[in-house]
Amino acid sequence: MTAPAPTDVHPAWLPPEAFRAIGSRHCLVLGDGGLVDTVVTEVERACAEHGGSVRREAEGPPPSLVLALVPAVGDGVPAELVAALAEVDAAGAGPLGPEGYALARHGEVTVLLADQPAGLLYGLFHLTRLGESAFGAPQAARSHRPAMRRRMLDHWDNVDVHPVMGQVERGYAGGSIFWQAGHPRRDRARVRAYARLLAACGINAVAVNNVNVHATEARLLTERLDDVAEIADEFRPYGIRVHLSVTFAAPVVLAGLPTADPLDDAVRAWWAGTTAAVYARIPDFGGYVVKADSEGQPGPFSYGRDHADGANLLAEALAPHGGVVHWRAFVYNHRQDWRDRSTDRARAAFDHFAPLDGRFRDNVIVQVKHGPMDFQTREPVSPVITAMPGTRMAVEFQVTQEYTGQQRHVCYLAPWWSEVLRFGWGDDGHTVAGVAADGGGLVAVSNVGDDPFWTGHPLAQANLYAFGRLAWDPRMRPAELLDEWIELTFHPDTTADPDLLRRTLHEIMDDSWRTYERYTAPLGVGFMVRPGLHYGPDVDGYEYSRWGTYHFADRDGVGVDRSRASGTGFTGQYPRPWSRVYESPETCPDEVLLFFHHVPYEHVLHSGRTVIQHIYDTHFDGVAEVEAARLRWTSLVGLVDAAVHARVTERLDEQLRCAREWRDQINAYFHRKSGVPDAHGRPLH
Repeated sequence: MTAPAPTDVHPAWLPPEAFRAIGSRHCLVLGDGGLVDTVVTEVERACAEHGGSVRREAEGPPPSLVLALVPAVGDGVPAELVAALAEVDAAGAGPLGPEGYALARHGEVTVLLADQPAGLLYGLFHLTRLGESAFGAPQAARSHRPAMRRRMLDHWDNVDVHPVMGQVERGYAGGSIFWQAGHPRRDRARVRAYARLLAACGINAVAVNNVNVHATEARLLTERLDDVAEIADEFRPYGIRVHLSVTFAAPVVLAGLPTADPLDDAVRAWWAGTTAAVYARIPDFGGYVVKADSEGQPGPFSYGRDHADGANLLAEALAPHGGVVHWRAFVYNHRQDWRDRSTDRARAAFDHFAPLDGRFRDNVIVQVKHGPMDFQTREPVSPVITAMPGTRMAVEFQVTQEYTGQQRHVCYLAPWWSEVLRFGWGDDGHTVAGVAADGGGLVAVSNVGDDPFWTGHPLAQANLYAFGRLAWDPRMRPAELLDEWIELTFHPDTTADPDLLRRTLHEIMDDSWRTYERYTAPLGVGFMVRPGLHYGPDVDGYEYSRWGTYHFADRDGVGVDRSRASGTGFTGQYPRPWSRVYESPETCPDEVLLFFHHVPYEHVLHSGRTVIQHIYDTHFDGVAEVEAARLRWTSLVGLVDAAVHARVTERLDEQLRCAREWRDQINAYFHRKSGVPDAHGRPLH
């Protein structure tokens, strides 16, 4: 049974009103299984709220909504259900699959069919998105299946409070919903409510601890496995499998073995036995997430082995149980000499992993950040995604806004993710979305904490929702996703001015990622943030550091030369046509020019502006857009919940303060470097 929803947390996109269309009708549910029980409980809750009814036996008065597993359709069921089933068969679409469903409207009955219980659950939440439109005119059966088999969130949550990173690393919405000061949180209702939200947008896997695995977190694999099992118990009713981040050094740290060498027989035996114990306790366990030989985390390099050796070790242990290992490709030299311009952090993942293509076991998923650096406001697509056709690959996004305003700024990220997913190469239609769909799916770093609004900034909920929906269907348009989220979360039709509410939210959010880009780091150059915090401007903060994150601004120009002709050769890691497009400043897209090239300040962009004037103009424009968004939000007083309005107002005030700081520091810095005045005579501080 589902736990009651917590009363001290915002309902996000599942308020009771979202279930009115379902809960006001007579419903029939046919089928058995834990997830079917969840569907029944959800419908019962909706009917109790809105006056409808639900039953699980075919006999009875005619229902207006039928949710049925195909194997459960037998004698005595409504004729409309039989007709819908025949229509699905006639359509020749084949099996609906483990998570698919079909929806039809026959006469006065809406019919939802699924082959397996998970499909029925996802179909139920599809009905909440449709609302009353699911119960209108007759509609032919239409099937729905997820594009990605695995749609996953990684929590960077620490069990112990880390002295630098706190309870949640790169978390901007309070503490962890799983852990508190070294112990599990006992708020089961909050975790169950979270699982419900995730299922409603299509998420089916969650890693519950930080990829940087510290001493206490390492023990979740063994003596603290019960803590993980308790979380799995809360996710299971919503079809979500739990994964665990583990340290590659676990045999040494936990068992006292003298080595973690992936080719050592004792090490292999330890992983096999330990993994079997995990599955004995959590039979539907998803698998491991590993960050190895990266930023101080241990890995196979210590033993003269490579990443395929390391990943295959864990894959071998997981294979008998149906588990997978997500092996992160975020590997680079984090002790770089800033004087050495031949070493390029952007190259690192490709250099390490592309030569290993074809050597990974089938249950290894190489998890690649969508850009070659580190979730910057604008990056090109990582060439690793294009380079490993013989390897299962997951593409990693960052829902938590580490470099995009840290959930203090409005920054709707779906337009960016959509661009990445549509990125294509070659003549045979390869896209990022296709690579993810054929391999390991989409993964993202979660932006949720114990804040009453889940994500700190109420409007940041849209990023979590949109990620799940894009993982289900990467063809969806960002504006369409925002419409869904607005309708579910705010129910504009129940307000005094629904058009104003919808229009204002779109005006504030549609272009907010590009607004953020305009007032922060220009033309794809990246970083320019305060070290450690990664919030607010510090143009030279990382410029002379060991992290390999440089902009190389001098008196003559700015940007990193990554060309083959004169730079690091990074452009050569791309297939055609992109290797040619990125190679020359004349063909490189403006938005990533400084990522690929060091150019003079007077270099003329495709827009017709010079680089320096672009920097000045966009920083003034970005601040003006935040000012306009703040003013627009004031018009929604009385149209949105007062607590939501107050929190967003507070965050917009901070966003405006920070945007002005970015504008003034960036413009002043480049004015002093270049000596070029603003063409419009504005003060550059």
